[in-house]
Amino acid sequence: EKLSDLRPDMVLEGTVTNVTAFGAFVDIGVHQDGLVHISALAERFVRDPREVVKAGDIVRVKVMEVDPARQRIALSMRLNDKAGEQTAQRGGRGEPRQRRGGKNTGRGDSRNPPAGNNAFAAAFARAKDKR
Repeated sequence: EKLSDLRPDMVLEGTVTNVTAFGAFVDIGVHQDGLVHISALAERFVRDPREVVKAGDIVRVKVMEVDPARQRIALSMRLNDKAGEQTAQRGGRGEPRQRRGGKNTGRGDSRNPPAGNNAFAAAFARAKDKR
């Protein structure tokens, strides 16, 4: 099989080739291992991927997304997930994350206003005066 043969929502069997802090890589028979992100390893919260899988395990995975340009395959061991859902945007229990309250003006940190009396500002002022 080739990367182009993969389609979202396909359920395949594969072998875990590597386990990292952020998930597990699974060989599904194409020339590129797919990644099961830590958030897609189980229906429950997973603190450490080694709690769920180890290298050599045979697992069933669902193809969530295929990116041929970057040669990446996103997989899920949560077979009820729908392809196209962003698992990274979900909370640990499968619910969408709640945004924190508070005022967000989009202006960055207002506690540290720009100085204006630094060497760069002085050089800019001199250059402006030369015009």
